[in-house]
Amino acid sequence: MHVTLRQLQVFMALAQSHNFSQTGQALGLTQSAVSRAMVELEGQLNVRLLDRTTREVLLTQAGQLLAQRVAPLLHELADVLDEVADVGQAARGVVRVASSPTLSAALMPACIAACSRDLPEVQLQLVDRLQQEVLAQVRNGDVHFGVVVEPPELGDLEHTTLLHDPFVAVLPASHALVRGQADSAAITLVWARLQGLPLVLLDHASGSRRLMDSALLAHGCGPAHCPVVQEVGHVTTAFRMVEAGIGISIMPRLAIPPQGLPGLLVADLVPLVERAIMLVRRRQRSLPAAAQAVWDRVANLLIHPQRQ
Repeated sequence: MHVTLRQLQVFMALAQSHNFSQTGQALGLTQSAVSRAMVELEGQLNVRLLDRTTREVLLTQAGQLLAQRVAPLLHELADVLDEVADVGQAARGVVRVASSPTLSAALMPACIAACSRDLPEVQLQLVDRLQQEVLAQVRNGDVHFGVVVEPPELGDLEHTTLLHDPFVAVLPASHALVRGQADSAAITLVWARLQGLPLVLLDHASGSRRLMDSALLAHGCGPAHCPVVQEVGHVTTAFRMVEAGIGISIMPRLAIPPQGLPGLLVADLVPLVERAIMLVRRRQRSLPAAAQAVWDRVANLLIHPQRQ
């Protein structure tokens, strides 16, 4: 049996109007198309549903039964389709976004505040994890999307680059490398000047460590020339170690607090080396409307901050 929704809709309209011409006008069909739909429906059910006279169309007993039973089903179906359409169009519900600690602290508070203001029916839940955990949660579908430092592989992930964040050196204000620059507006340091100096770096769980190692090696400051004396999991720990004179640290600019670092200097490293900050999601998987709205709001806020 191959009864179509269109046939049932035509039948219900005809059951109300009792007129082929009026039914066709109401549904945007020709009179012959209405007649053909009813012939096909009766053929599928193998029962006469309509008695046709020269003046009107009357329902048979079978037609009356069908009209009574189908009417509530069509109303329920319409409600279900409207509900599904709402899910696809309305930005509401809980959206889970994963981010590594440095990005969570530097970028996400403003994003959460903007979403709270502009998407009041959306609840953005931040999942604060190390980068590898963020990527795993995105791939497993545990979160809707993630905010990460450019990963080594993006094959299974769709991404949008939000911004580029330069690496800087953090060192004591009295260090010989920056002597005489402490009062200047912009302190700069050539990468090669780090040769022979002990380093305090984030450990390899950080999404930035791979990029730091590559930059150091490219500028003649690899392990043979710049010993890594401490590897830590948190930027605050690295800053305290620099204060204690244990070594110099390389950090992303976003890791530096807006108020600066009392007792320490932050120097721009030249030539410029940057890391890309990205939104990532599973490739070829559409986001729910609420998650897509958050993705778009975060991207717009960070790519075009001057427009906000």
